Amino acid sequence: MEEKKTVPGYWRVVAMAALCVCALLVGLLASRSGKNEQTPAATDQAVEQEATEAGAEQDAAESEEEHTTGFTLVEGEDPLSLWADDAPLKKELVAYVEAVTDESSPDFIPVENRIATFDVDGTLLNETDPNYFDYTLLVHRVLEDPDYKDKASDFEKSVANKIVDQNENGTKYEELPVEHGQAVASAFAGMTVDEFYDYVHEFAGTDMPSYEGMKRGESFYQPMVQVVQYLQANGFDCYMMSGTDRLIMRGLFSSEYCPIEVPLDHILGSDESLVGSEQGDEDGLDYTFSQGEELVLGGDFYMKTLKENKCYIIEREIAKQPVLSFGNSSGDFSMHNYALSNPDYKSAAFQLCCDDVVRENGNLEKGELMRQECEENGYVPVSMANDWTTIYGDGVTYTGGEVELAEAA
Repeated sequence: MEEKKTVPGYWRVVAMAALCVCALLVGLLASRSGKNEQTPAATDQAVEQEATEAGAEQDAAESEEEHTTGFTLVEGEDPLSLWADDAPLKKELVAYVEAVTDESSPDFIPVENRIATFDVDGTLLNETDPNYFDYTLLVHRVLEDPDYKDKASDFEKSVANKIVDQNENGTKYEELPVEHGQAVASAFAGMTVDEFYDYVHEFAGTDMPSYEGMKRGESFYQPMVQVVQYLQANGFDCYMMSGTDRLIMRGLFSSEYCPIEVPLDHILGSDESLVGSEQGDEDGLDYTFSQGEELVLGGDFYMKTLKENKCYIIEREIAKQPVLSFGNSSGDFSMHNYALSNPDYKSAAFQLCCDDVVRENGNLEKGELMRQECEENGYVPVSMANDWTTIYGDGVTYTGGEVELAEAA
């Protein structure tokens, strides 16, 4: 009997499976083809969207970075570690910052209105060794600089010698602050701004006379550096307010020795003229600055930024009333009172008292008088002797005795 020829059931299943696989592959290829056939416009739109999102993320990061310049808070670390735990400034400033940065707090201050102003000499760095940084700079320029001392005018020499007399004998000259500004303007006339900065940088690298292990440009108070950095990390714009010529201060803050990072337009001080390098004696209203020309120091002094003038400069340059103010002399009282008069936000003022005669060239009597002034005016006192665990850090030693401080600027 002839056997019937049939396809076994097993092979029927295999054939059907193969057909299913083929159908699946065709579907996948069709789907991929559809994706690859997107229009160029759609592709460009997707790329543009990705770029926009990346740019937004970068802008957000840069915006955050604007208010953390020079310092990053590390969780678990004390941002004011160089301050004694019971220091009034440490307790009050931390409580203040926590309140004004908390959006749920009635004391919250928007970032754009967190303005802090700092005096410089005696508040952020050594004030008198034997005199202010800018006073000693002029003495060096007029009486010691071999490239200039023979060119110095009689007026410049007179001012420099008054400073020397003040250093050696404590003689007070009421006219000296303004005369000094005039002498600085004329003694450096003709220098470009960058040349002037370089000159200040070089002087900042000279040794501090009464200290071992420290250059002039390194004489920043480390606990106060922490205060600036702590505020910057919490969204505060910190402005440096000095009676010193602003270009001298900008030179000091841009030197390799300065531990504080702050934009140069946040450094405000006394003013002198700037003119075009080809301007000569022609009035600025009649002169047209040329392409490729440079600005040079013009030789004229305009205003000393002391006392109430600091309030004027704050309004002119910042156009916002501060909420925090830091100083060390009666010359800073106007700035403090201006901050404490802020009608919109909680404010505070802090005042250094020069009561350390072991690590610093302080004065106990003046330090105590300043503490009393703080009590009378509502400023938070800072005892340099008791509130700071260090002043300049390891490796720096004060070698002088108690000295008479010059009239504070």
